[in-house]
Amino acid sequence: MPSSESGEAGGVRSVQRAFEILSLLTEDRPAITIREVVEATGLAKTTTIRLLQTLEQMGLLWATPKGYTAGPALWRWAHLAKRAWELPPETQAMMRQLALRQGETVNLYVARGIFRVCVAQQEGTQALRHVVRIGDELPLWAGASSKVLLRDAKPELLERIAATSPHGAAHLATLRDWIAEATRAGYATSHGERDAGLSAVAVPVVAASGSVVAALTLSGPTQRFTEDRVREFAKELADVARRMSERGFDHPLA
Repeated sequence: MPSSESGEAGGVRSVQRAFEILSLLTEDRPAITIREVVEATGLAKTTTIRLLQTLEQMGLLWATPKGYTAGPALWRWAHLAKRAWELPPETQAMMRQLALRQGETVNLYVARGIFRVCVAQQEGTQALRHVVRIGDELPLWAGASSKVLLRDAKPELLERIAATSPHGAAHLATLRDWIAEATRAGYATSHGERDAGLSAVAVPVVAASGSVVAALTLSGPTQRFTEDRVREFAKELADVARRMSERGFDHPLA
């Protein structure tokens, strides 16, 4: 391999490794030690130390007595991300009012590769309710929101998604049936497809071009998602999604 290509590949690997290290930080684990990074990534200790030092020099990590934690440079990125992905006040109000009227949690998802990402949420008012954290990535092989998000998906993407499911490639036919049914009905439902006892209803939020850019959902315990309630949820969701689309949704949160 020519040296230029080898250097480029090495650079990409370094970037990937750096992000793998950063992704080890979570709410439950706000600091990581060198040993934890080595065990989680399988990298050599010398490589790990070099990457950690580089990330610290860039301000992406901060060394503490308990290990490395998120660095101050991430504040700027967080601020930019918040401004780019924060819902307009009017849209937030629509989601909040919907959650208050129906009592169930309202989520807004966008597709990202083989995952769907929760980009906004209004918790329901019920004591027992479904909550997904903003930023969480969930699989696209199941769930009401997946069935509407994948309406315009290319065949090769559907094949990749099916392959990640517990059912393997055979799940592709089921995915196609789900998508076709959701397209025909204008909304999708799911009951315990990913988590037992959890149900959801989803509708598409479309851009001016008519393409699906997001999925608006109501989710909660299956026992509360009766046929009558599902129809009511679908009607309310469709109304809110239509108003979102009318105010402009070419970019999910523009």
